[in-house]
Amino acid sequence: MKNTLKILCLGLFFSGFQFVNAQENTKIGGMLAYGTEIENIGVGANAEFGILEKLSISPSFIYYLPKEEGPIKINWWEINGNANYYLVQDPGFQVYGLAGLNYTSVKVKYDGPSGSPYGGDFSGSDGKIGLNLGAGGNLELGSNITPFAELKYVIIDGGQLVLAAGVKFDI
Repeated sequence: MKNTLKILCLGLFFSGFQFVNAQENTKIGGMLAYGTEIENIGVGANAEFGILEKLSISPSFIYYLPKEEGPIKINWWEINGNANYYLVQDPGFQVYGLAGLNYTSVKVKYDGPSGSPYGGDFSGSDGKIGLNLGAGGNLELGSNITPFAELKYVIIDGGQLVLAAGVKFDI
């Protein structure tokens, strides 16, 4: 009985690998983004792992360029874990809806004069968890490079619309 159970578990384990490998190639890439709340450009990295014919998991990271407004400095970054559901899968173009989780970190630093009403230098940071909703598209060029664009809304305090575009490389 134990041997039968071991063989069954090994069979399921290896068939799972074949199932994942049968899906679209794994892709990794880079992007430029613009966030409407921070009103600044960001650079990021993303990946895409096919898990079903029309479904993939897509983690990403965006670091927005530091912003200065007088004596105030702002650093902002986000990590995303999205699921992409492909609505259109034509040979040259793919359209997907996306939904997922977002973690946003904001750090604010004030470098003011010591005689200011705020008492000189201070800083603070905050991290929030939110939800992503949006859509995107891939342009299949018939090579290992896939240009893409995404539009998502981050449901979080204040909310933020993020426009992103970049390329993914098959690995």
